[in-house]
Amino acid sequence: MRVRQSLPALVGAVAMVLGMSTAATAAPSAATPCGYYASSSDSYYNHCTNDGSRVVIEVEVSGWNYEKCVGPGVTWLGSTSKVSDAWYVGRTC
Repeated sequence: MRVRQSLPALVGAVAMVLGMSTAATAAPSAATPCGYYASSSDSYYNHCTNDGSRVVIEVEVSGWNYEKCVGPGVTWLGSTSKVSDAWYVGRTC
């Protein structure tokens, strides 16, 4: 009978610990999200990886879109007045 009563408490404690560790690791990445993001004046693409890979992204601009090879970390794409989006196209470079 004691196992049944303590099991929900154990599950709750484990969930709380996992939630706290997830929140702690998620906080730094919230400042620089993965993928496309923009400030009030500039557009960026953050390729989040630990393996050093380089990927091809498509950059949406006024006029014709273009492809660009980006490495790990943040790449400046240009002014937000010209660049409106960017996304991974599914291949490496």
